[in-house]
Parts: sequence; C-alpha cells; structure tokens
Amino acid sequence: MRANRPSKGFTLVEVLIAMAITALVAVVAYSGLSAAVSGAESLRGASGRSHEIHQTLGLLSSDLRQTVNRPVIDEFGQLAPALSGGELARNMLSLTRAGWHNSTSAPRSGLQRVHWWLEDDQLWRGYYPVLDRTAGTEAIETLILDEVTRFEVRFLPALGMIESDRDDVIDRRNWQENWIADLSQPGVPPTPPAAVEVVLDISGLGEVRRLYVLPGQ
Repeated sequence: MRANRPSKGFTLVEVLIAMAITALVAVVAYSGLSAAVSGAESLRGASGRSHEIHQTLGLLSSDLRQTVNRPVIDEFGQLAPALSGGELARNMLSLTRAGWHNSTSAPRSGLQRVHWWLEDDQLWRGYYPVLDRTAGTEAIETLILDEVTRFEVRFLPALGMIESDRDDVIDRRNWQENWIADLSQPGVPPTPPAAVEVVLDISGLGEVRRLYVLPGQ
C-alpha cells in the first residue's frame, strides 16, 4: 500500500508572478476603460458645444430674416431705428422683428424688439415686452453662448453695391461698420440695410461668418 503523498502547492515565486500578471491585466483593462470613458465624454462635450453654436446661429438668422421696418421709442423718449448696430450704437445689434409667437394669447404685439451684445466673452440676447418702452421697461436677457471673443456686424446699404472678385470673395469696401441715426436729421431714423454680415470668433472653432439678406430686398 502506497503512502499518502502530500499534494504539491504553488511556490511563493509562482504566487507573486500570478499576482503581478493579474495586476498588469487590471491596469491595462482600467486604462482602456478610462480612455473609452474619456473619449465618450469628449465626444459628448463636442456634440453639446456644436449644438449650442448651431442654436445661436439659428436664433441670429431667425431675428435678422424676420426684421421689419418698425422704429421704436426708447426709454428716453427718442425714436430709435428699426435696425441699428456697430461699435457706435448702444448695442452691437438691435432690431425689430416679426414672428413673436403668442401661445398664451397675451394682449401684445407679434413684433419684438431684440438686442444682441458681447460682454466678458459671453454673447447675450435681450428683448423687451413692449415695442415702445418707458424708463421703467426692463429687458429680459438671456446668455446665448460663452467663450466668444469677438462679435462684429457690418451693413450693406443696397444689394446693388455688393461686389466680389473672381474667387467669389466678397469685397467689403462698400459695407458700413455702423448703422445708426444721422444726427443731422433728428427724428428721421434710417431704414434697415439690405444685408447684414455677422462675424463671431468662438474659442476652439475660430472665426464664423454669416451673411443675411434682409426681407424686402
């Protein structure tokens, strides 16, 4: 009868090797998972940013493409143009637009007075609850897009003045950087221009240009 022989176990070296292999596999797996999660978060962030920019340009387009020639009375009792803007204006872009949806059937106009401006790298949009306002009329302001380093507008008086070179690059010498009332003609606000060009510098994207031909042209 053969004597019982003790079962052979793992040596300390073999256990240490197994533990090292397990740790290495865990590190590789964690690194892969971490990279996948980071990639998904980066993609989600880029997608969200793209959506914000698309919404901003869509809102700007909606405002400009529904511009109407309706001057307003400002809080100082002065007649303000239907559309004004530029560095010399109170806001970079101000306009009266149509299409203000009235889902609650409130006793108000379907026209809306809108302002756009840049403050501390943030693009803002504001509107007033009435067209002709008084000193106590407050604007309703909304932050539209952050990380915007530049917001400019240019104005074309007439479509017949638009020119481009052989590469279809627009010649901007006929464009105006400001669209404001002529102080030599008080009480006679300018009519809206034929077209407006909007320039935005957005962090991570660069310069974005959009050209809008206004209604009635």
